[in-house]
Amino acid sequence: MKHPTALRSITYHGLEDGPRLIVLGAVHGNETCGTQAIGRVLADLDAGRLELARGQLTFVPVANPLAHALGQRSGERNLNRNFRISARPEDFEDRVANRLGPLLRDHDVLLDLHSFHTAGEPFVMLGPRDNDGELEPFDGAREEEALALRLGARRFVEGWLDTYARGVARRLRNPNASLRAQMLSTDPAYGVGTTEFMRAHGGRALTLECGQHDDPKAPEVAHRAILNTLAHLKLLDRPDPQPVRDAQVLRLVEVVDREHPDDTFARPWKSFDPVAAGEVIGRRAGGEPVTAPTEGFIVFPNPNAQPGNEWFYRAEFSDRFQGR
Repeated sequence: MKHPTALRSITYHGLEDGPRLIVLGAVHGNETCGTQAIGRVLADLDAGRLELARGQLTFVPVANPLAHALGQRSGERNLNRNFRISARPEDFEDRVANRLGPLLRDHDVLLDLHSFHTAGEPFVMLGPRDNDGELEPFDGAREEEALALRLGARRFVEGWLDTYARGVARRLRNPNASLRAQMLSTDPAYGVGTTEFMRAHGGRALTLECGQHDDPKAPEVAHRAILNTLAHLKLLDRPDPQPVRDAQVLRLVEVVDREHPDDTFARPWKSFDPVAAGEVIGRRAGGEPVTAPTEGFIVFPNPNAQPGNEWFYRAEFSDRFQGR
């Protein structure tokens, strides 16, 4: 098919000063709940049913037009990996990032709306805690946490980029060069997506996973999150939503790659299924079991993962939000 040649964004400017919010849909082309929710909010703004009180509000309903047109996760590659400005763009997603990146830098807060391919309840991907480390230094955790608790989900997951970096280090030790040749993900920067890019340029950012791709509730989850964000940031003259009180916070601790097309799961796992210490999660092509070293949870299981890419993540309980 002919590749799309433009990226559409819509911006509303309040007449009073305030934060600058950007909302993305369809960073992955088959994740359309955000696109649907954005369309609903646009219609309400244009009809006067919602009124921007202050600040700036930008929507990108379809952040990856090629993947969206194809009805699949990626166009030529995953837009939400290795997200950066490229002096010499090599693929469609490089060219999108070259337009979307400056747009992100011009805003203060990002809400990125996603969905997932197995059944499960919505959850928020948290950024790092405040730190001055080399991987992802940050000083805005309290602001992100305050917004995260108001998006409407009760489940939260932290530890994305450092867990991904540990996976990269393991892959680099793998002597199988044919696997490494299939991946960009032997560079820790490959774990950088829209939210990591935003934080690296001084912004605050959250990803909300709104539910399974085809779940009719997912667009409702996304719509509520947009309105709650607008209220919390005071872009709308509405009361600040109450923070969720029964938060469950997990920390990613390990990423396990699929090594061979015949690697199989022991059963059809869903995100956040609990696993016991020693429980068999799957089996390698040669029959070797892949077991859980400790009690925890399965996250992002992908039975169709390409060899050399993420097969599943493992998570454990986190102490984040305790005392809030």
